[in-house]
Amino acid sequence: MRILFTGPASAGHLFPMVPTAQALRAAGHEVLFACGQPLDQLRGAGFPIVELGDGRVLRDLFEDRLQGKIEYVAAGKSQEEIFDRAALLFAHASRLSVDGLLETATGWGADLIVHDSFEAAAPLVATLLKIPSVVNNFGVKPGLPMAGLLASHFTDVYERHGLDGPAAAIALNVGPLGGDPDGLPMRYVPYNGGGVVPTEFLRPADRPRIVVTLGTVLAELDGVRAVVRLVEAAAEVDADFLLAVGGADLTPLGTLPDNVRGLPWVPLNELLGRADVLIHHGGSGTMLTALQAGLPQLLLPQGADHFINAEALTATGAALSSASDAVDTALLDRLVTDPGLRDAAHRLRAENAALPSPAALVPALEALTTA
Repeated sequence: MRILFTGPASAGHLFPMVPTAQALRAAGHEVLFACGQPLDQLRGAGFPIVELGDGRVLRDLFEDRLQGKIEYVAAGKSQEEIFDRAALLFAHASRLSVDGLLETATGWGADLIVHDSFEAAAPLVATLLKIPSVVNNFGVKPGLPMAGLLASHFTDVYERHGLDGPAAAIALNVGPLGGDPDGLPMRYVPYNGGGVVPTEFLRPADRPRIVVTLGTVLAELDGVRAVVRLVEAAAEVDADFLLAVGGADLTPLGTLPDNVRGLPWVPLNELLGRADVLIHHGGSGTMLTALQAGLPQLLLPQGADHFINAEALTATGAALSSASDAVDTALLDRLVTDPGLRDAAHRLRAENAALPSPAALVPALEALTTA
């Protein structure tokens, strides 16, 4: 069987599909990825890649559609408004992928297309070629309605190809939170790329380790403004705070307290396997990686799907949520010391571990091509 994977060229959208692709390849199937620039973040996963688009990255395409600079932080907007705007932008970006994806799927002879819910070209190509498609979810938000929302911005493309709209698709629900009601349940297995793990993280720490991250997009677009107040409050907490914010400029944080320091790039799943708590923006991959590690979390939602993720996770009792400027020492102390948070986090980890592994889902995906 030949399975074509595709999605927006962003780690948050591509990385959740990698464990599915690895399971299919381990079962003897051929796997090919197709996406736009940049390709480096996916190349490390070891799969062949076909480049789509015209060389521009998502940020350029979004700014082209908006006729101005994109703003990631969505202050004052509802979650529905955020998703509506995202559907418009990702559908616009997907237009450049249609011809290349159709040519790839046809020439390679794809039997199945697995795609991210924010990729509008994939359902169209699957419908044209009359092959099954699967939405590989990546968080709380159901993928099929989001794919449908993108399709509503793609009606002219469907009409141009003589189609009324996308054919029905199957969804893979990743992790124990949310997803599509009829989706196939699958354990969340983190893939965060490769990287060097400092040897100090192989040893037990003398006091709690609190990892702070802002994901791969927020830090690039908005810097570290979301954690300025947090760093100030951290000075009075008996814990070590590790800033995993990539190459973001730390200048807005001023002089860092003695118990706060920046880190070079370390794969998040490796870092969290040796941490006690995670503080982050609320991105799906970050949240699920901490869930899989059984860690209490503090979410500081900024935009994208952060607010719906924060609502779902705090409802389990495994996390706290706060506005960035409301973080104080008492909140951080509770995050470290509250046994209820840790017990709930351990329960979530067990719920995730009880779900079928990606390998266990392979027969169900195989059956789609023979139905």
